[in-house]
Amino acid sequence: MELFVFLVAGGACIVGALGVVLSKNPVHAALSLVGTLFGIAVLFIAQEAHFLAAVQVIVYAGAIVVLFLFVLMLLGVDRAEDLSIEPLGGGQRIAAVIVGLAVLALPLFAIWSTDGDATGAAPQTGDTNLIDPLVPNVNQLGESLFTTYLFAFEVTSVLLVIAVVGAVVLARKVKRGELVNDPLVEARDAERAAVEAAAEADEAPADEEPTTESEPAEADA
Repeated sequence: MELFVFLVAGGACIVGALGVVLSKNPVHAALSLVGTLFGIAVLFIAQEAHFLAAVQVIVYAGAIVVLFLFVLMLLGVDRAEDLSIEPLGGGQRIAAVIVGLAVLALPLFAIWSTDGDATGAAPQTGDTNLIDPLVPNVNQLGESLFTTYLFAFEVTSVLLVIAVVGAVVLARKVKRGELVNDPLVEARDAERAAVEAAAEADEAPADEEPTTESEPAEADA
């Protein structure tokens, strides 16, 4: 039964991850991410980490993904992008491949450096990450988050807020009615127009002089 649950949950995670990467519609990609998060929650339950499973569903699938969808629809990018109009350059594709391989190499190197133990060395007596089987894991996780890892926890929340604000600022499409004329730009355009008008006025007499001198000559002839 445990193997069956692992295969089903792992398959859901893989299918959802592929949907995130391969979906052309951002909304469909976000919904595929929900499937991946639910699969991870089931794996947490299989490992008897009930608190992490609840956090995975409530915080990630229930809050962060909903926030992603809200931002996507607010910015009006809930459509598939036409890459034939704005194709990716060759340098961007090469950079994406290099970054993807580097990200894949990080966990592989971590597993190789720890001889297959992905979490590193087992905690010893007196270590801060030692799990007490007599204390519920919710109490231990809460104590670790708000004591030992409080600064990292708060910095992560600030980074998430900055990322959302930056995405809104960068992807926001300015409407024509919201455009505001810049006084400095208007003054520069007026000065440029004045200089061009003065240059045209200076060139006009020089072009007319040959015609005025040729008139007496034609009269004498």
